[in-house]
Amino acid sequence: MVTMTPNAPVLTTLYQQSVADYWNTEENPVNLRLGEVDGLYHHHYGIGEVDWSVLDAPAETREKRVVGELHRLESVQAETLIAHLGQLRPEHRLLDAGSGRGGSSLLANVRHGCQVDGVSISESQVAFANRQAKERGVDDKVRFHFRNMLDTGFETGSLQASWNNESTMYVELGLLFAEHARLLRRGGRYVCITGCYNDAYGLPSRAISQINAHYICDIHPRSTYFKELAANRLVPVSVVDLTAATIPYWELRARTHLATGIEESFLEAYKSGSFQYLLIAADRV
Repeated sequence: MVTMTPNAPVLTTLYQQSVADYWNTEENPVNLRLGEVDGLYHHHYGIGEVDWSVLDAPAETREKRVVGELHRLESVQAETLIAHLGQLRPEHRLLDAGSGRGGSSLLANVRHGCQVDGVSISESQVAFANRQAKERGVDDKVRFHFRNMLDTGFETGSLQASWNNESTMYVELGLLFAEHARLLRRGGRYVCITGCYNDAYGLPSRAISQINAHYICDIHPRSTYFKELAANRLVPVSVVDLTAATIPYWELRARTHLATGIEESFLEAYKSGSFQYLLIAADRV
């Protein structure tokens, strides 16, 4: 993919530096242990029905089965996002904005054979993801870059599809969607899966404030997504409420050795109606 502004600064605010610092040092077992199952390190949550029998497994196999089940659920989430990227061919180029340790990018390449570029402001995550691509023998097709998703430097109109998987809460949506709209060709597809607060509830609930503090993020209201998509020529073609589908994942995680302490905040927010987990797919017009 052609670079337009290779010398542009990646971190442009103190907040971005603080987020980068967080992810550069993050080594949470709930991310790393799950990725060890098949080498796809996703860094996001899961959806689908839970196999609760993993909690009743014998002590010698319980931990492995719990890890496998949580990873299966997060893989279903990634597959769901990728299934909404539209009709893709191997010659198409894709962008994973906020690519973490690379799981979604690698999976998209497995499914469609496309070239995928991932961008992250975490240099350690970029290095990790590039190692994964090399180990899989796809580093000629899947590359990760230390770049800012708000100013990637990639060529205008060069993408058939792009996505954010649980990373939109770290940026201003107007700036983010403007960059996606610039990069996508007419008829290209943008997809995000995200947690957003429910405008009908009112202001963000206490549980949402706890989630923001935990991840150093700023969860946006649902309405802002649709306002900023429309302002940037991104027209929704599919909106899927995944809230009910993600609650079982959080209920399982809360009962395992991989719990981080934030599980109850997610469950309280989802069950109170103050928080929603949405998939939004939009076409560039």
